[in-house]
Amino acid sequence: METYLRNRGITALHEDGALRFHPRCYYRPDEDAPTETWPAMIARVTDLDGRMTGAHRTWLDPSGRGKAPIDTPRRAMGNLLGNAVRYGVANDVLAAGEGIETMLSLRRVLPTLPMAAALSANHLTAMLLPPTLHRLYIARDDDAAGDAAVTALTERAEAAGIEAIAWSPRLGDFNEDLRTFDIDGLRAALRTQLAPQDIIRFMLCATAETG
Repeated sequence: METYLRNRGITALHEDGALRFHPRCYYRPDEDAPTETWPAMIARVTDLDGRMTGAHRTWLDPSGRGKAPIDTPRRAMGNLLGNAVRYGVANDVLAAGEGIETMLSLRRVLPTLPMAAALSANHLTAMLLPPTLHRLYIARDDDAAGDAAVTALTERAEAAGIEAIAWSPRLGDFNEDLRTFDIDGLRAALRTQLAPQDIIRFMLCATAETG
């Protein structure tokens, strides 16, 4: 798992126990096919109270250089609607987006900012928001589904009295940005999209700790 994430530019994990690795996770292409086993990154899906409601599996190539060469290398199971893979415990500020790798990329720059990966654009639209939340950052993927999810979640947040701020990548998503522009480039781009008080609270402290 570490090799896979390192090849995605994620060299420091700030994921608070949300991820596990299984060396031989079961995979079946369809109901009539024999069961295979592949290494897998397994993510815990939890509700707002931290109770596990499901799991997301990313099957990996044994070399660690990418996903397994199978038809559907990503699958989720359980109760996903409204829930997410969570990094940190959200109180007043939260960042939310679609993919696990997207949010782990953002955690490289902002390791103390609570984040959540909803796993798809549709699930991001329906993600439940903590009642104590004051500000929500929405990490958009640069496609039509990502735009629709940002619009819908922004409307829901603002109706609940929550300030919503969209983060936009320069390329397709923030993991692509991290791999292309490195951590300093991602940090510079995010700095312009953060509320001033959150630059001091989350970014400057993280920069000081990591040097």
